[in-house]
Amino acid sequence: MGLRSCIGENGQFIVGVHKPEFTIKNLRDHDHFASLGQLEDGTVVDNTVNFPGDDLYEPCADIIYEIANPFPFRGTTYINSAWADTKAAQPETIKISAPEPCSLIQNFERFKGNKSTGIEDKKALLDILPHPLLIALAQASSDPEELILLAKKACNILFDPRDRTPSGIRFKKNRQRAIIPDIYDYELFEVLVNNKYLPDDYKNALVLKPGVQGKNEITGEYLSQNGNTHVFEYLRRNSYIPWGHFASNMANDAIRYSALELSLEDMKGIRHLYYQRAFVRLAQSIGINIPGKRGCLAQKELEDLRSKILIKLELSPCTPLEFNSTLWGWNFGFGFAQSGHRLHASHQMIHQQNAMVPKYVQTFSGKMSSSFACGDLIRDFIEQYKRTTGKPFFETYLTAIKNNTRTDGKTIGESSLIIMEDDHTILFAPKAQVSEWELQLMPKTACGNILEAGTHMRESLDRAILTAVKVLESLGVQMVTTIEFSKRFDSKNCDQRLLYSFLPILPHAPATFSEAQLRWISGCYPEDFAHICRAAINNLK
Repeated sequence: MGLRSCIGENGQFIVGVHKPEFTIKNLRDHDHFASLGQLEDGTVVDNTVNFPGDDLYEPCADIIYEIANPFPFRGTTYINSAWADTKAAQPETIKISAPEPCSLIQNFERFKGNKSTGIEDKKALLDILPHPLLIALAQASSDPEELILLAKKACNILFDPRDRTPSGIRFKKNRQRAIIPDIYDYELFEVLVNNKYLPDDYKNALVLKPGVQGKNEITGEYLSQNGNTHVFEYLRRNSYIPWGHFASNMANDAIRYSALELSLEDMKGIRHLYYQRAFVRLAQSIGINIPGKRGCLAQKELEDLRSKILIKLELSPCTPLEFNSTLWGWNFGFGFAQSGHRLHASHQMIHQQNAMVPKYVQTFSGKMSSSFACGDLIRDFIEQYKRTTGKPFFETYLTAIKNNTRTDGKTIGESSLIIMEDDHTILFAPKAQVSEWELQLMPKTACGNILEAGTHMRESLDRAILTAVKVLESLGVQMVTTIEFSKRFDSKNCDQRLLYSFLPILPHAPATFSEAQLRWISGCYPEDFAHICRAAINNLK
């Protein structure tokens, strides 16, 4: 085909198979034989095998399946058959074990013969811990009492004199006379407030109450009728995303540190603020009047606004758009190593981020250059795919998903990649996963961005996004990054569809030189992973 994609033009996945057989010339000068130790019966274990005398011949190394990503810019996946075959034989092992309860103080008391340790002794025990161990304890501890003591070491907490519950944090002025929280140990503080076992009243007082993290204005709010769902939209003025971005955070009276705690109404609220902000900014940019009332748009009002925007954009000549795309992402989970390395750019309270992307960016010379949006990479490829094959890419991709056969070529075992679907969307395990356990979500019909998504499509997307992250967390995943690939609002390409990619961060799969080269290593067949995800959905019901 001339295209590096696993999607064949006839709607079949293309899978490469490596069956390595090779001879290696031995170029070593010397032997360095040594004893390594011994077995229980005294038999010596040595390293003789490491220093062969002759050239080497490998008649049958592990079979490796090479699968080009459907989208070439995302690289290629390599599945080691030896690892994946083990998982295929026991798919129930595709999970991460939950961490054991952890408490230094309780273990210390057991060490003392279950003698109760006084509060001053507990403080003293924590005081002698080196800082890396304090960080590790703040990350791993599941003991609320222990975490409260760590909180008092991390910052200056104010307490209600009536019941000694935390009421806030003491502030101070820095050298620039700015008012800042009185935090003694910023690393310890950050790790601690992201621990789900810290009591909620401490979470609220130290990090969740509006304003305690800074002066970011709240510009939107979603509150369900029963009051159980409450979401704030924060404006980040000086953002790493040009033109500012928005963060939709669960509010401090609706604390959610786990995806499994999220209700469908929670997800609806978080995503509603995303749709609302994008539609309102679009409407304002093309001269559509927004009602003067201050408040959250009802679902019907949101849909009416979407329709008005679409009608306006269909007018000839087309209304020019300064901002013609959205950026949306969700970092779920928090991780911090005792070495000081942050493991995920997030915080534990459930939140999502969004922004508008301009069509152009001006250079120093005054010329206008196209501004980047990740959906453009999909646009460029599917246009190339259509020119090369004559076929629409996403329709062909859907056909390949539905026609899928096992990656290992066997007829025994699960073959479906589909995890769940309805009339509007499909959630599936991609044939070529970018990071192990990746999931993807896309519309089944022509829908390239949220502006093209009607009420039912948005509801389906929200439900599937929630399901995907819940499934991953139920399998033991603690950190997930989710991104949206979106079509430009003024694009006339009817083939390009919304695509969501859910990228888990697994404990024993750090990014290395392979990933830096877009070579994604996997030890599990996608069909077996899809099977265990379907089982997880049934367990969630």
